[in-house]
Amino acid sequence: MVTPTEELKAAARAAGADLVGVADLAPFKRERTTLPPDLLDPYTRAAAVALHLEDAVIDGIQTAPTPDYARHYGAVNAALDRLTAELVNWLCARRFAARAIPASQLADEPNLLGSLSHRAVARMAGLGWQGRSLLIVTPQYGPRVRLATVLTDMPLAPDLPLRNRCGGCLKCVRACPATAIKRAAPAERYERREDVLQVSRCAETALQFKTRLDLAARVCGVCVSVCPFGKRRGQNRIARGK
Repeated sequence: MVTPTEELKAAARAAGADLVGVADLAPFKRERTTLPPDLLDPYTRAAAVALHLEDAVIDGIQTAPTPDYARHYGAVNAALDRLTAELVNWLCARRFAARAIPASQLADEPNLLGSLSHRAVARMAGLGWQGRSLLIVTPQYGPRVRLATVLTDMPLAPDLPLRNRCGGCLKCVRACPATAIKRAAPAERYERREDVLQVSRCAETALQFKTRLDLAARVCGVCVSVCPFGKRRGQNRIARGK
């Protein structure tokens, strides 16, 4: 017999998701770090979905973002929003409450915060672990993914977080054009993003790239490109501590 969780995951994949997992919202409700704080009140679970970014586009990033990456970034975000809208319709047709959180939308512009952290949800949903750059690193695609979230009250079995596998690798730290990634030790969960990443410096550098290179989006992508877990099979050679 197919379980509700299997049905939802199949629906997400049918809508185009490359990865999908389920997170329990209880820990997020206790922390109440969403915007607004009562955002999660009607819901018990979150479906984390991911789309794989094209390897050819990411491989083209060396020391700065490219116009191809900026366009691809926007297109994948739009595709995620269509995917999550379809999943919301699927849930509502079965009489469950559901709400999509856009792939890339700031609820607090000055502090660079969304309504909730897609990365935190994806980690709890077992899609991947948080790397030193704070990006979700998936076993299948490394950090070469974009994320979105669907909140629901459908009774789903939550997935389990994965252990951090960054080890001694410092490639993203050394490649960061903004020198924004700190050398924080790998952890299952970082309590504060500022302990790991200088967010304002990262954002400022991305804005400089957008202005100087006339890009379609405020992006960087260097840490995405250099991560060994994102390299295609045969290219994935992790030199610990290098």
